[in-house]
Parts: sequence; C-alpha cells; structure tokens
Amino acid sequence: MDFIRYAESAAALVNADLPDAAGLRDHLDGRQWLQEQTTDRDATAMRRFAGELREVFEAADANDVRRQIDGLNALMEAHPITPRISDHDDDLHLHVATKAASVADLLIGEALLGLATLVCDMDPHRLGVCASEKCDDVFVDTSPNRSRRYCSDRCSSRANVAAFRARQKAAAG
Repeated sequence: MDFIRYAESAAALVNADLPDAAGLRDHLDGRQWLQEQTTDRDATAMRRFAGELREVFEAADANDVRRQIDGLNALMEAHPITPRISDHDDDLHLHVATKAASVADLLIGEALLGLATLVCDMDPHRLGVCASEKCDDVFVDTSPNRSRRYCSDRCSSRANVAAFRARQKAAAG
C-alpha cells in the first residue's frame, strides 16, 4: 500500500466538490473501474465522511494531537477497515478489501488506512490546513522538514506576493 498516496487522496477528498455521483466520478479520474460503479449514495456518503475527516486535519493544524488521534480512531471504529495483502506487479503490499464494498466504503477505507499509517509511521504533524487567508483546503505535508504551510503552489505564491506588496507599501509609506 502506498500510504502517502492514500493519505494525499484523503486530503483531496476533503477538498473535493462532490454534489452528486457525477462529481464523485470526476474526482475518481484515472480509476475507471470505480467510476463505473459510483452511485449518488456513494457521493452522499463521501460528502459526510469528508466533513468528518476535515476535523482530523483541523485538529492536526491546531497541534491538538489527542483530538486528531481520537478523531481518526472514532472514524476507524465507525468505518471498519479490512486490509488485504496484494501481490500484483510482483510487489507485496496492502490494499483495502473490496469484496462486496461500495465505492464509498473503499475510498473511506483507503483514506483511513493511509492517514493512520502516515500519522503512526511519519508524524501526526504531517496534516494541515492551508495558511492562506482565502483558502481552507487541507494537505498532507511530505516535505523532508515538515515545513509545508499551503495546500498548493498557487496559494503559496499568492501569499508571498501579498506579503511582498505589504512590505513594499510599508516601506513606501
């Protein structure tokens, strides 16, 4: 299992606009076999889960590790995960079991397994909320020194330009 990819997919899920099954299908770009199975029920479940998962990212951003861990544990209790070992591509790794699971069940399992593994193996401070005043997207910080503060290069650039302009204005005034 590529837990970082699963964790980053969890952040993308929290940031996604999922008004209906079509929105969820758009979010699942590149995973055609899941797109074909997606229903409005899956989209509804994913919107609810994304709201619950946002609280975990917000707790991490507030450096409240206890609330972050309790939130992940509560979500794993509410959405039990069934991992399985896969050997496709001659590479042993973990997947979330898909037998008789809905698209939502699979995506929730991947998100929780990825985030739980990341928090335990790397650091609970690897999750965050964008520092830009105009953005509330979440992110997974995979930088070597845990220095990420923005969800994207776009938000980082905007903040840097705004700070530069503020310094220029202060220096001129």
